[in-house]
Amino acid sequence: MTRPGEEEVVANLAGQAGGADGISIEKVGHAFPTKDGGSILVLGDVSFSVPNGQFLAVVGASGCGKTTILNMAAGLVRPVSGRVRVGGKDVVKPLRDTGYMFARDGLLPWRSALKNVEVGLEHRGVPKAERRERALKMLDIVGLSGFGDSYPAQLSQGMRQRVAIARTLAINPATLLMDEPFAALDAQTKLALQAEFLKIWEKDRQTVMFVTHDLAEAVSMADRVIVLTSRPGRIHAEFEIDLPRPRDPAEIRFDEGYLRQLDQVWHALKEAEERAG
Repeated sequence: MTRPGEEEVVANLAGQAGGADGISIEKVGHAFPTKDGGSILVLGDVSFSVPNGQFLAVVGASGCGKTTILNMAAGLVRPVSGRVRVGGKDVVKPLRDTGYMFARDGLLPWRSALKNVEVGLEHRGVPKAERRERALKMLDIVGLSGFGDSYPAQLSQGMRQRVAIARTLAINPATLLMDEPFAALDAQTKLALQAEFLKIWEKDRQTVMFVTHDLAEAVSMADRVIVLTSRPGRIHAEFEIDLPRPRDPAEIRFDEGYLRQLDQVWHALKEAEERAG
């Protein structure tokens, strides 16, 4: 059963997600400068694509360039070499139809939950009445109806992450970039929010690139998983996750197919780290 107004929001999101182009990472390399004038190579000739509407998870050891790839797709970092395209466009600056969700909620403490959800809409010049209506609907969809006037300090970490999800989705992004958005949560809240997010995503199927250290999270949520080597990050393996949808991450943990594919991803990551070591 959908909540009041949910059909309209979902329809808007689905409309934004249309088209044939998703994310394209083409022969990308990147290095960061060091204090002594040298550089540290973090990515080496990485190429992959995320078809429109696919949920891709990227896993790998710390420092292998996962977040750097997200930042490139977001237009926050320019690659030293190669090409990054989102929605068929070369990414040279942040794109209006791309949403970025971080590990921490990043809510503005002086704004209520409702006003935090409205932030992106304000920057897009959406009229006050329209952005309030859309923000209220998104809060309802993530299960926070009635908490619009609450401030971040009055909300639990899980509730703040729900607000962050609502804020990200309120702008109707065609592409979602997610950098360990549930990592700071306790196990029970994490499973609940993973399920809540999947319920929303499985209706509109935006293109998602999701970075995580949690292999169980990657396999339970994604359509496909890419495993990167240790720095410099290169693609070591990738897996199509053929588990049926809709999915509940809490329930799918007991599925034999899930356990088999989790084992495959775990061994690939272990192999990548051993070869680098």
